[in-house]
Amino acid sequence: MELLWQQNRLTARQLREQLYPNSSKAQHGTVQRLLQRLEEKEFVSRDRTLSVHIFHALISREAYAGGQLESLAQQLTGGSLAPLITHLIDHKKISRKEINRLRNILNDDSSKRSKS
Repeated sequence: MELLWQQNRLTARQLREQLYPNSSKAQHGTVQRLLQRLEEKEFVSRDRTLSVHIFHALISREAYAGGQLESLAQQLTGGSLAPLITHLIDHKKISRKEINRLRNILNDDSSKRSKS
């Protein structure tokens, strides 16, 4: 996914060459299975209009990360993200800039709710 987020559109061969640049063993099947699973999960799309299929991401990095965080929060804290955010702040894993960004998001959301 990282390669598709960075480079937008790649063939399976291009992905294989970047994932396994010095591999002495062919990794074609491994990459094909990975792409098939990502396609089944609707994370990537395959353009079949050309003789060589081209893949691109259907989900953004942010959307993927958000889904993973929600899943993790569900498993660890019954769905609440507050303990995760509190831990990150307490252990200085979130920069002042990121804290201010979160504060702005929360303030914007509060003002939108009060207007409706």
